[in-house]
Formats: sequence, C-alpha cells, structure tokens
Amino acid sequence: MNVRYKTLTTLGLATTFFGLTACGGSGEPAPSTPSAASAEHGEGEGEGHAEGEGHAEGEGHAEGEGHAEGEGHAEGEGEGHAEGEGEGHAEGEGEGHAEGEGEGEGEGEGHGGHDMATLPVEKRVAFMSGHVEAGLALYRAGAPDQAAKHLLHPVSETHAAEREGIDALGFDAGAFEQVSEALAAGKSAEELAPQLAAAEANMALLQKNAGGDPKEIIEYLMATIVEEYSVGVKDGAIADPGEYQDAYGFAVVALKTAQRMDAAPDTLVSELKALTAMWPSTGPLAASTPKPVAEITAQTSKVLLELSGM
Repeated sequence: MNVRYKTLTTLGLATTFFGLTACGGSGEPAPSTPSAASAEHGEGEGEGHAEGEGHAEGEGHAEGEGHAEGEGHAEGEGEGHAEGEGEGHAEGEGEGHAEGEGEGEGEGEGHGGHDMATLPVEKRVAFMSGHVEAGLALYRAGAPDQAAKHLLHPVSETHAAEREGIDALGFDAGAFEQVSEALAAGKSAEELAPQLAAAEANMALLQKNAGGDPKEIIEYLMATIVEEYSVGVKDGAIADPGEYQDAYGFAVVALKTAQRMDAAPDTLVSELKALTAMWPSTGPLAASTPKPVAEITAQTSKVLLELSGM
C-alpha cells in the first residue's frame, strides 16, 4: 500500500487513486494519510499516546509519572494527552499516583489528627508529653533501648513542628539533652533518676502554662489512643511497639490532666485509671501481651461518657 501510494503521488495521481478507492471499496471514507494518523493518535515517532513515552509503560497513564490525583486533574496542562506530541496520557500535573501530600503514618506532621501546623499548642504539648511518659515508663522498666526514641522526642529535629512556640512556655531542652547523654552512656534508671525527674517536671510545667480546656485535651487524647493503639496492635499481637507504647503515654497524660482539674468527678479519674491499667504494670514493653483493640476502644468510650456529663 505504501509503495503504490508513493508511486501514484510521484505521478501526481494521489487524488485520483484515493477517489477510486473510496468509490470501489467498502463505501467507507478513504483512510487518512499516515502522517495525519500519526499526528492524531501519537503512533508516529513523537512522544504521543501509544508507543512513545505515554500510554503503556512510559511516563503516562499506566505505570509512569502520570495520573496523579494530587495537584490537579486537568486534562489540559498535564504532560501529555495533548493530541500531538505530549508525553503520554497524564491527567494531572503530579508525578506518580500519589493521592495527596501527606507522609503516611509517621509520627508528628501528617499523622492522622496530629497535623502540628494546625494543632493548638495545648494539644501539641499533650502529644509530646505522651511520648515522654512512655519513655519514662520504659526506662524505669529497664528497657533503655525502647525508651530512647520516646524520651528524645521533644528535642528531635524530626518533630521540630511540635516545639513551635513552646520555648515561651518554659521548655527546657537541656533537661532532655542530659537524658540523651545519659542514655548514650548507658546509665541505669537509678543513676538517671534526677534527669528523668527534671524532664518529667518540665513537661508538667509546659502542660500547666499551655492552658486549654482540660475536657477537650482529654477528648483529643482518647481519640489519639484509639488511633495509635489500632496501629500498634493487629490480630491480638503487637505489630508496632512504638505506637502501642505511645498510646499508653497518652493515657497517663489524660489521667494526670483529669487529676489537675478542680472539679473532675471521681468517676472520670477512676475510668482513666482503669484505662492505664490495661497495659502491664511492668510498663508497655514491646514483648507485652496486649489487650484487644476493642477493649481499649470501649474503655476510652467510658471516659468520653464521663466527660459528656460534666
């Protein structure tokens, strides 16, 4: 077909040839020229829809850098789907198939309800305090290796957003740096007792100075406990020790918050004590046998019920 087409074109008879084909063939319109087809469908040598860097395995619709649902879904300005020389069939401007800009299930920023850019300072302090409480319990239980990341949480560069504005509340980074040095030196809990007490006292000062509505703080902590415990415990076993331990720390902070309230009913304090008792008395160690997620959730619901009656 290509040879005859070129020969007839050379003789100046291309129009006649295609006219005869249209009349004597199936009755369908004559096919467009190869160059037109390539321009329309991207099947030529460009980076178009089919065999270039596009629709199949390139930077386009299927496995490449297209089809991002994150930053825009416009079919106009993406890298491709222009019916000429675009790179594939991308429907947006993002790279990949990411559906957002969050950082998954890591701690701190972007983790569920813990967006530190928008979380009020009193809840950020409560969140930070939960990590410290978990670390204190683990260190005193003789597990400094498990305690380390929790105790260093307040001075970790990874969680810098949590510290925004807390220096004015009396945050003492030096207390936690001393704990860090003692951890590196392998000191026992007895040797480290003064530094641990100083870190604990500093978190209590921050909670006091941050203020906020204690009821709202406890409600926030109950939701956070359920969220993190559900990540930490799967199918009756500890799947993520850090999250299991953090949930314990948040329960301790909630209990201490209730105990500082002027008019906290005894029933609220009792339900929070029952919640903290759902972790082993020896501490939230990674080798613990955890309570079922449903039981933790049910206990947090009892706490919330007490709060609703205040």
